Amino acid sequence: MVASGHVVSDRVLTIPNGLSLLRLLLLPVFAVLILGGRDGWALLVLVVSSASDYLDGNLARRWNQVTRLGQVLDPFADRLYILTTLLGLAHRDLVPWWLVVVLLARDLVLVATVPVLARMGHTVLPVHFLGKAGTFCLLGAFPLLLLAEVSTTLAGPAGAVGWALALWGTGLYWWAGVLYLVQLVRLRRSERP
Repeated sequence: MVASGHVVSDRVLTIPNGLSLLRLLLLPVFAVLILGGRDGWALLVLVVSSASDYLDGNLARRWNQVTRLGQVLDPFADRLYILTTLLGLAHRDLVPWWLVVVLLARDLVLVATVPVLARMGHTVLPVHFLGKAGTFCLLGAFPLLLLAEVSTTLAGPAGAVGWALALWGTGLYWWAGVLYLVQLVRLRRSERP
């Protein structure tokens, strides 16, 4: 199978898949840190997780290690990372609960498409650039919003840039969600007899 010009393999043990797994393993660590008010350590985990998200896809393409597992594991890790981070930040009143609801609603809408895709013989839709851009903005926003809480010196700029990325990312995230739904409708129409 070919994805974006790269051959997709069935390999499991690759460095990019390991980075995605690392991100998943860091989620409970982050949750304990953020809920415990250990913001400096929580920020470090967010930065490491964001960096690993950037690296896994780039390394997979560069080293020709794009895998079926990675195509599922990476977006799954992203969704859990976003949800866990949002819940932790909202619990600490660092982001409003409406942001959690808006982003979670988009993911729930897309999860509802999984049975439809399965009936059509598909597992996931190809990742859209806007989805990547939205996720990138959100994963960049969260460390900055936490930095605004941790640092008195950088609170103003970090908060401003963090909120700009969060709002822009939310818009892109939903726009990509709509495009995924359009893609699903087109796929369904093309497969009807």
